[in-house]
Amino acid sequence: MSFSSDNVQVFLAVLDHGSFSAAARALGRVPSAVSMTIAGLEAELDLPLFERVGREPRPTAAARSLEPQARLLAAQLKQLQVQALALTQGLEKRLTLAIAPELLAAPWAGPLAQLAQEYPLLEVEVLAAPQADALALLHSGRADLALVFERPSLDGREGFQEVANDTMVTVIAPSHPVLAAAGGRLREAHLTTTRQIVVAGRDLSASDPRFVFARHVWRTDNALAALSLITAGLGWGWLPRNFVKPHVAAGDLIEIPFENLSNGLALWVDVVWSRERPLGLGAQRFVALIGRKP
Repeated sequence: MSFSSDNVQVFLAVLDHGSFSAAARALGRVPSAVSMTIAGLEAELDLPLFERVGREPRPTAAARSLEPQARLLAAQLKQLQVQALALTQGLEKRLTLAIAPELLAAPWAGPLAQLAQEYPLLEVEVLAAPQADALALLHSGRADLALVFERPSLDGREGFQEVANDTMVTVIAPSHPVLAAAGGRLREAHLTTTRQIVVAGRDLSASDPRFVFARHVWRTDNALAALSLITAGLGWGWLPRNFVKPHVAAGDLIEIPFENLSNGLALWVDVVWSRERPLGLGAQRFVALIGRKP
C-alpha cells in the first residue's frame, strides 16, 4: 500500500516546513531518511510529489491535490490513537444519558459538544424518560448517567452533582372553568377536586408524592403530551417554569393564581450516577463539564 501513517506524516511535514531538512528536524530524524521516505512514496505512486529545483523542494500539483485527503487521514489516525489510549484508561465504548423530558432544554448539550471534541470517537446515546424511568435505567445499568430533578429523599446507591435549578409551577389553561368558578383565584382545595395531568413513569406506584394532589389524575410519560393536555383545558399540572414560559407568554397557559399560597417549588437539577458501578472516563468528564459554573 502506498500510503502509511509514517509516510503521510513525513509528506505533511515537508509540506508544512518547506524542506527535507526542516521536516527532519521537526520529526526528529535525519534529512536523508525524510528524503528516502518521499522518494519511496513517489516511486510507489508513480507520481512526482516535489520538484527538486533550487535550494528547497517545491510541491507539485499532484502533491497539492493529495494534501487534503492526507491531512484528513492524519487527523483520523490521531483520533484513533487518542481513542485507543483513552480505552486503556477506562473510556467506555458508549455513554448513555437518560434525561427527564422536562429537562430536555436544560444545559446538557454544551458539555456533550465539549466531550465530543475531546473524545471524537465516543458513541453517545441520549434517552428521554420520565424521572422514575430514567433512574430505573440508571440502576439497571442501561444508562450511565441520569439528568433529573432532585429526589424527595437520598438514595445510598446514587452519587450526584447539582448542575442547575428550576422552579416547578402549577399551570392551567386560562379558559379552564375552575378559574371562573373560583372567581379567578384558587385555593389548594380546588387542586384536589380538579383533574390533574401528571408526568410520571410507567410504574403506577412511582409517582413523586410532592406533585400529585388531585383525586382524579391523568398520567403521561411525556412532558409535551402533558403540555398539550393542559393547554387543551383538560386539567392542571406541575411543569418547570422555563419549560412553560413561552406558552405563558403566548397566553396559552397561566401560572395558577392562588388566594392563600404562592405558586412555585424551587428544585435543583442533578446529574446522577450509580455508586454500584465505576464511572467510565467519558461519564466522569461529562459530570465535570456539566457541573462547571458559567
